[in-house]
Amino acid sequence: MDGRDELMHEAATMYYLQDATMETIGRQLRMSRSGVSRLLKAARERGMVQVQVRSPGAGGAVARSVERLFRVRAHVVPVRSPLTDDVRLDHVSRYAAQLLQGWFGHGMTLGLAWGTTVAAVAVHLTHTPIRDATVVQLNGAANTLSSGLAYGTDLVSQFAQAFDAVPEHFPVPAFFDFAATRQLMWRERSVRHVLAVQARADLAVFGVGALVAPVPSHVYTSGYLEEEDRTALAVDGVVGDVCTVFLREDGSWEDVAINDRATGPTPRQLQAIDRRVCVVAGEAKVVPLRAALRAGAVTDLVIDEPTANTLVRGTMPG
Repeated sequence: MDGRDELMHEAATMYYLQDATMETIGRQLRMSRSGVSRLLKAARERGMVQVQVRSPGAGGAVARSVERLFRVRAHVVPVRSPLTDDVRLDHVSRYAAQLLQGWFGHGMTLGLAWGTTVAAVAVHLTHTPIRDATVVQLNGAANTLSSGLAYGTDLVSQFAQAFDAVPEHFPVPAFFDFAATRQLMWRERSVRHVLAVQARADLAVFGVGALVAPVPSHVYTSGYLEEEDRTALAVDGVVGDVCTVFLREDGSWEDVAINDRATGPTPRQLQAIDRRVCVVAGEAKVVPLRAALRAGAVTDLVIDEPTANTLVRGTMPG
């Protein structure tokens, strides 16, 4: 460490581990209280310090209800009402980023499904170097209006840079025009390489897409679906998606026609990953979230408290 890093480490150790006041630290380091405050802020931003606030009782009564109903670990984020959905998403994604930095460790592979929510999580990551780690893209991002590749690759690169990990991009469309094309592409060595890295994932992070929401889901607003696709989704009773695989309200997905052309992992494939983190904010996501939970796609749910309450109320019998 250089001299400033050593000062940050010393100040953070005294403040967070030894309960020293800023005045005491200032006298020890021969600097002003404001100088100590700047050192502590820099230590947090560099990832030298990670602060977590845990709700009592694993998130309170609503968290326990979610866990009992869906057999997942619920991480419920308290938010004050009323808040706009974009501010609520900011609060939830900030908490998800803190959790992720505690879960993603040396030698692990992290799978990412691009989307509005995961992009919000990326904003709150701080630099947390780990060794021999990989960040892999789970679903393709190209579409007919633009390459779409930058959106997916930039997001993977942003996560990889936060952890000093190796990025593995997936340069294929979100949806092929024909299922047969997908089958042929899956035989290519370069594609098989990425699929093999995906299969080694220890941890996956994704959101749920809703057909209509105040904070629009990227797949529904950025040229990925033609009008006939939207019509077919309506006919199939689709309520949303996980990793660009479309789900009905009961969690079924196998016979939804467009999924034969999708490049994201199915709920069954996701189940091979030990920890599957779904990040959700806003009541508009409740119906597709319930579908994802019923499909078995999720092990850990990071969710704001009002949305968790809506999820529970809509699921409880009677």
